[in-house]
Amino acid sequence: MDQTAKLAKALFKNADDPKLAWQLFKRILSSPPSAAHAQCVARSLPVIARILVRAKMLPEIDGLRSLVLSSCPAETRPSSLVFLVKLLARSGLLAAAVSQFKSLRSCFPDHPPSVFVYNLLIQACLRENDVDDVLWLYQDMVVAGLSPETYTFNLLIGALCEVGRLNDARNLFEKMPKKGCRPNEYSFGILVRGCCRARLCGQGLELLNEMKSLGITPNNVVYNTLISSFCREGMTDEAEKLVERMRGDGLSPDIVTFNSQISALCAAGKVLEASRIFRDMLSDQELGLPEPNTVTYNLMLEGFCKEGMWEEAKTLGDTMKRKGELMKLESYNIWLLGLIRKGNLLKAQSIINEMTESGVEPSIYTYNIVIDGLCKNGMLSDARTVMRSMKSSGVSPDTITYSTLAQGYCSKGKMLEARNILQEMMKSGCFPNNHTSNFLLHSLWKEGKISEAEKLLQKMNERGYGLDIVTCNIVVHGLCLRGELDKAMEIVSGMWSHGSAALGNLGNSFIGLVDNANDCNKCCPDLISYSTVISGLCKAHRIEEAKKMFAEMINRKIRPDSVIYDAFVYALCKEGKLSSAFRVLKDMEKKDACVKAGRINDAPAILDEMIEKGVFPNITTFKILIRAFCKAGDFGLAQEMFEIALNICGHKEPLYSLLFNELLTRKEIDAAEELFKAAINRHFDLGDFLSNHLINILCNEGKIDNASGILNRMIDSGYGIDPASFMPVIDGLRHKENKKEADQLAKRMMDIVSYEKCKEMMAAGLSPELSSIYRKAGVRAVYQVCSKRKMITWIFEMIRNLFDCSSAPYRILKREETIIVEMLGSSFLDITEANRLEESRLLLMHAGAEYSCHDIRWASVWS
Repeated sequence: MDQTAKLAKALFKNADDPKLAWQLFKRILSSPPSAAHAQCVARSLPVIARILVRAKMLPEIDGLRSLVLSSCPAETRPSSLVFLVKLLARSGLLAAAVSQFKSLRSCFPDHPPSVFVYNLLIQACLRENDVDDVLWLYQDMVVAGLSPETYTFNLLIGALCEVGRLNDARNLFEKMPKKGCRPNEYSFGILVRGCCRARLCGQGLELLNEMKSLGITPNNVVYNTLISSFCREGMTDEAEKLVERMRGDGLSPDIVTFNSQISALCAAGKVLEASRIFRDMLSDQELGLPEPNTVTYNLMLEGFCKEGMWEEAKTLGDTMKRKGELMKLESYNIWLLGLIRKGNLLKAQSIINEMTESGVEPSIYTYNIVIDGLCKNGMLSDARTVMRSMKSSGVSPDTITYSTLAQGYCSKGKMLEARNILQEMMKSGCFPNNHTSNFLLHSLWKEGKISEAEKLLQKMNERGYGLDIVTCNIVVHGLCLRGELDKAMEIVSGMWSHGSAALGNLGNSFIGLVDNANDCNKCCPDLISYSTVISGLCKAHRIEEAKKMFAEMINRKIRPDSVIYDAFVYALCKEGKLSSAFRVLKDMEKKDACVKAGRINDAPAILDEMIEKGVFPNITTFKILIRAFCKAGDFGLAQEMFEIALNICGHKEPLYSLLFNELLTRKEIDAAEELFKAAINRHFDLGDFLSNHLINILCNEGKIDNASGILNRMIDSGYGIDPASFMPVIDGLRHKENKKEADQLAKRMMDIVSYEKCKEMMAAGLSPELSSIYRKAGVRAVYQVCSKRKMITWIFEMIRNLFDCSSAPYRILKREETIIVEMLGSSFLDITEANRLEESRLLLMHAGAEYSCHDIRWASVWS
């Protein structure tokens, strides 16, 4: 056998030893010429190329290119290098593929590769988000005189759509005919998807029409993309029209079509509409609708859970369990998330056992869902029990499991237990990520365990964790809590030039924590950094220094928020500078030229700068100011501040209750009384109002009629009242010899007591959450929650219970007749819309027994 042939055979046998194979190939090339030499080289070249690429021996790959150029026959060199480029691109070695391709183009400028090679490289570059090389390849293709194919344009259009450059994608699409390429259905599909992602459904529909005009038949993917997008935008009628149009084009809406509709509707919170489609799929299969699959059921289950429609979710889950094959791991995980969101933690824990009994093995994600829910609710021992259970089941805890437990212990201030979890985590081969480390660091600073915080930072550095802006802000916040404001300011200012290395200015173990190679631009101060320091300075009454930090922030183009604004207003109020604080607020409606000039010598200038940035005060801000003005006895300004707050924040109960209580405490009784009446008219929750105190003061001042009027107004508006509030009013009326009105009020008091018993009866039939709402805010509030969440069964039971109440409690309910009729109308529509026809019929029977169809309030529903 020829020596070259022996070497080639040895090369094939040693393919698993890349280094030996490389040496053998070099010996093949250097062998003396023979009849078999050229054939052996041709057979060996693709083999050694695959061996080197598989082993990622990049220097040897460069050497192979040099050997090809120097030792292979001239006519085979371009094709050999092209083969190498394709092999590298398909193996994910993009940088090497592009480098070899550029070398190829440099060595053989007159022999460009085929368009297929360009497309292969462009596709590889797109997978790696290498936009620069994509542009170079396209330009080189044009320079080489090659005509891009439709596939080439599709790749480029898809890339532009992915990065949000829809206009550029459309322009390239329109240039295709000029380049000799005709758009195909995939070209249109890519652009339609880009339009839909940009929420431009109308443009997507125009493209669909354009396809028809060019004689290109849209496929299911194009239709499904548009249908899903229209549903997501709430344009369900348009989506239905597209489904019909799809049928008209000879296409059958498939399971993907309907799942796309259901997914988009659920994502938009339109679960009832999604449920209607789901029901149609279940019942109308004879009309050609596809049968729901596991994906369909999971979409509906997730939609019900997200909207708090627990009964519907439970019913669907039971159906899926009965059918067996539908209840998969993902389905259980969705149901678990729903139970955790509902707060049903005991049931969530039992689900894991149920899964095992059903032959569905819980995954690490399953266990993490339950552990996360338990930790967030403070049930840490239960969370540990679940983790022990998962270990015994052969599922190893991961970083998320340990991190969740550690954060749970930190939230409870149990730092020793958190540290034990970390040690257990390290022993198991898991390591905390940046988020977990920062959470622990924050907890240590919060607990005042500074030395431990420093040790943790050292360990973070040893493990190679980069100290990010979150880490720096935690340190700054800790320093502010300790009163070390100068050091905090120094760090924030220093971060602009040194990044996280500014922490080294602390002069302790922080100094060695930062890798100088880190890009400081990744760790520059942000709004939280400045907000923390400015708030600390304001609390320490260092207003002028706070202003300087504010000026630095503005100069750095960081937009302030209402937290910073609150800090300044609070500091001014604490110093008794109420007029300055008031001017700060009043000047919000103006834009002062001094802002642009950088003058920040007084509070109004600070506010002007904030308004220039579009920042407005919130309820907290106004509460600070209203309380401060009332404390200073300036009720006129307090009232004016209240009016401004209503204009900016709207009519909110906390604003009313605060001003009412302040006026009452400071003996401004007339103003307090008028404000309380306004609160009743707006149906606010009166739990935070000192209403009993107002009644007592009015009675003590001899204003019995005023007190009686307030009580009657509250009763007529459906409020529950403490019976003790009635006694001074009844006594006062009798003292005025107004026995008739005193007896009427006493009767109403007794009815209230009975009504509270009725409320207890109704509340007993509600869920814990609804029962709490009912006791606090009454039947209207419960109905509003049920209606919003489409809790149809609860709505029906609640309305029926209203009619079932009898004797004295029922007479009290009669005073809520307007509320009941209003709810009857709305609930009837809710129940009917949900296709619960039997409940609708029973509701009409109840209503017909109590209300005439001629009652103007009920007539519209009755009809």
